[in-house]
Amino acid sequence: MALEVRRGMTAKAVSAVLAGVVRERGAPLHMRSDNGPEFIAKAIRGWMAEAGLETLYIAPGAPWENG
Repeated sequence: MALEVRRGMTAKAVSAVLAGVVRERGAPLHMRSDNGPEFIAKAIRGWMAEAGLETLYIAPGAPWENG
């Protein structure tokens, strides 16, 4: 849905990209992500709660859940 290339992204930057996608395409019922620091940060969780999105985390060491 979005492709951002940077050396590093803060949770705030990730939430800005996600907000743009939601504005363009509408909000999904849930978002699946790994447990990387940018995806479990307060900024992302807060933004997702405001947007009414549910999070489905991929269990550590379980890449097959990312299909």
